[in-house]
Amino acid sequence: MQTSTRLLSLDVMRGLTIAGMILVNNPGDWGNVYRPLLHADWHGCTPTDWVFPFFLFMVGVAIPLALGKRKDQGEDLRKIYYKIVSRSLIIIGIGLFLTAHPNFYFKDKSSPWYIVHLVLMAIAMISVFIREVLNQTQFKTELWQQRRKWISYLALAAAAGMALIGIFYYDFSHMRFPGVLQRIGLVYLACGFLFLKASPRMQLLTGIVLLLVYWALMTLVPVPGGIAPNLEAETNLGAWLDRAIFSTNHLWAAVKTWDPEGLLSTIPAIGTGIAGMLTGEWLRTSKTDHEKVNGLLAVGSLLFALGLIWNEVFPLNKKIWTSSYVVYMAGISLLFLGTIYWLVDIKGWKGWIKPFQVYGVNALFAFVLSGVVARLLGTIKVGGPDGEPIGLGAWLYQHSFVTFLSPMNASLAWAICNVLLILGACWILYRNKIYIKV
Repeated sequence: MQTSTRLLSLDVMRGLTIAGMILVNNPGDWGNVYRPLLHADWHGCTPTDWVFPFFLFMVGVAIPLALGKRKDQGEDLRKIYYKIVSRSLIIIGIGLFLTAHPNFYFKDKSSPWYIVHLVLMAIAMISVFIREVLNQTQFKTELWQQRRKWISYLALAAAAGMALIGIFYYDFSHMRFPGVLQRIGLVYLACGFLFLKASPRMQLLTGIVLLLVYWALMTLVPVPGGIAPNLEAETNLGAWLDRAIFSTNHLWAAVKTWDPEGLLSTIPAIGTGIAGMLTGEWLRTSKTDHEKVNGLLAVGSLLFALGLIWNEVFPLNKKIWTSSYVVYMAGISLLFLGTIYWLVDIKGWKGWIKPFQVYGVNALFAFVLSGVVARLLGTIKVGGPDGEPIGLGAWLYQHSFVTFLSPMNASLAWAICNVLLILGACWILYRNKIYIKV
């Protein structure tokens, strides 16, 4: 995201968010996790419940800063719409790929074709990564672009090979369709179109209407089947809609009867993106840095209080993304961004920001890599203590931190190592001025 005067605070907050997401997603043992690093069981909110809305908020902030410049320069709106749609589809596609990776629900893992599938997948992933690396400014020469073209052909050939194998061996009948990146893609699509079509005032009114409509739907509309309106996990209107559209085969495997990234709760999630967009519009104004920070902190405090008040009748709940949760998290997001803005961009206290800046400029790459690494550590099997194969990740965990730390601290140490591992990969890209974007 480039602006004429780049705000480091945006990269830092994005980096903090990604680091937090990796931390809470990768404990060594889910049975031993400190309570703040777990989501609220249902109603309520923990620091872990801040992570995803922070990310959606930052997606919204980036829209006026990235697309606004192109719009102001008079670029053909059809090209901007195409960019929004294509970027949304790519993000959703990456989300579905991560859901299927690495096995793609292969029917018979004893088949020699399973090994072929894994080899082709590795070739495709590495080729796509190299292709994006060669898209950087320093490689914009005829020779490198020719190589990039051949790398693209290799990626397509590997993907075609996977598709051919998939006809006979892949089984997506129980694949989860909703997901984190899928929601990000949908929110980006809706907010991008809204940004091009509506003034900031209309964006605000749209956000308010979406939150009120969702509140009414969840608390006033009876659930088909003779069930009264309710906010329970399996019987609320959103859960019914997800089962009706996706069936239980394509929802969150942990429960199957509802999904934390379901369709209906994407409506208020768009409100989170709109809050970010309005923040981005505020940051684009000609006001002084101090005026901008004062505005962020003042509105943030107001929304934080309003969210807590609304919580009394529509409880804070990340899993169904309640409207009160949107308002409450918009407040916290503004307070965080305002504080970082004041510390970094105004006071110039930058000695602590480098790791988060490194994460922030390659946020999507960091998220995808963390998911790929976690899946591979679970898929690669080694001999366990009783002779039964266990995942490589579990074996490494049992032979490292567990041997000298308490269960809770061992689990936390493993999560921190995941954060540092991905940071190391991002640092290599950062040092070489490589920024992976879609």
